[in-house]
Amino acid sequence: MSTKAKFILDKDYVISKIDNRIYGSFIENLGRCIYGGIYDPTDPTADKDGFRQDVIDVVKELNVPMVRLPGGNFVATYMWEDGVGPRDQRPRKPDLAWKCIETNQIGTNEYMDWVNRIGAEAMMTVNVGTRGILDALNLLDYCNREKGTYYSDLRVSHGYKQPHNIKTWAIGNELDGVWQVGQKTPFEHARIARETAKAMKRQDGRIEVVVAGSAGQEYPTFGEWEQTLIQEAHPFIDYLSLHQYYLNVEKDTANFLAKTLAFDDYIKSIGSLIDYMKVKNKSNKDIHISLDEWNVWYHTRRDDMATIRDRGEEWPIAPHLLEEPYNFEDALVAGAMLIALLRNSDRVKIAAYAQLVNVLAPIMTEENGKLWKNTIFYPIYYTSKYGRGTAIQGIIESPKYDSRDFTDVPMLDAVAVLSEDERELVVFAINKSMQDNLTVQCDFRSFGDLRMIEHVALENNDVYALNTLASPNAVLPVQKEVSKDCTEIVLSSLSWNMLRFSIN
Repeated sequence: MSTKAKFILDKDYVISKIDNRIYGSFIENLGRCIYGGIYDPTDPTADKDGFRQDVIDVVKELNVPMVRLPGGNFVATYMWEDGVGPRDQRPRKPDLAWKCIETNQIGTNEYMDWVNRIGAEAMMTVNVGTRGILDALNLLDYCNREKGTYYSDLRVSHGYKQPHNIKTWAIGNELDGVWQVGQKTPFEHARIARETAKAMKRQDGRIEVVVAGSAGQEYPTFGEWEQTLIQEAHPFIDYLSLHQYYLNVEKDTANFLAKTLAFDDYIKSIGSLIDYMKVKNKSNKDIHISLDEWNVWYHTRRDDMATIRDRGEEWPIAPHLLEEPYNFEDALVAGAMLIALLRNSDRVKIAAYAQLVNVLAPIMTEENGKLWKNTIFYPIYYTSKYGRGTAIQGIIESPKYDSRDFTDVPMLDAVAVLSEDERELVVFAINKSMQDNLTVQCDFRSFGDLRMIEHVALENNDVYALNTLASPNAVLPVQKEVSKDCTEIVLSSLSWNMLRFSIN
């Protein structure tokens, strides 16, 4: 059975030029993200520096423009000085965030080696949970000054003559969370964020600063946290950090897919708050959004967090933690979150799916050198590859459904991107209907003569199908027959789609 929808695009309905950093990712010293993920000297593919070459190759497929590091909750007790200098002299320290032992075999310089190897830039996070302004300034000096000071010369002595020249710096992480070491009230955080950002910009006027927002829209401090932060620190903030994960513990697919409406509202509500505070502060400075943790997270959440809490005296090194077995419906939600990011690209300039390897990740590895792609890899890959250019606002007329927590959920969710050279129009679309194909009547006439050149779809009869080491190809994108009629397109029930049109 098929139902009908309409999608209207006009080339003058521009949302924004897309900042490619919206396709960024995140790595943290958590579980096997770093040790056993990006770094494993014993792996058959390891290069001379111990980095897994097979991981580098697959990460390059995703064309990651920016990597947020090294945390995450991990950063709240991290001393960056422990991770530089000769490896055999680096201390082992307890990591209170994940109750593990951190070996510090990967630190600031190794992070930057790896980031350079994948062709990305870094967003470096500073610890304001248990440390302060001076420590942030010392790290900035170590990374960005060429020579002539204690910390810049220290970097040179460690074998890095050229500075790392990191442009984007993040201050703190989820500091309203009760799970944080160094949890703060909204005002405490606002003041330390203001003074840290002010000092860092005074030391290096080239940098831009991202400051931690609240832990999520469901958290009690949400709203008050952001308002207090902007009130106190407006002149020194360039980006406000947001985090959001979605769950489906009830196994309610229709309601799970509808949660991206809340994601859209979350971004818009913060955008409205930023605008209000700009007026209230009588400022002409724009603050943008860095949505630097987003994903699906619930398969391992309860059991792994309980394991950490009840581990007793055991403090392991790089244990298996938060290794989400993403299924087909998770990939649909990830694809819908990407659509929402593009639809709000006037606000969201930086984003990072969490994380990149093994932990809440599109890429999974085993210690024997094999790797596979989680289901969420595919919407991330195609959107990153073809979603660069200018986001175009579409008008959607679609059948709707009601779920447990939402009403009037459109079955069609879509956004369009005009390529940077303006020779292609790319549509990302999801049919959220559980049963029905969706016949979409497309009115793209303002773009002139169009020809469909590709239709890729992610579809599966089993919403719980997942890719594993034993069965890595259970959920794969398929090439659909290219329609010669660009005015009507059929989207299979429960499917994520990418449609590419050449503009003649």
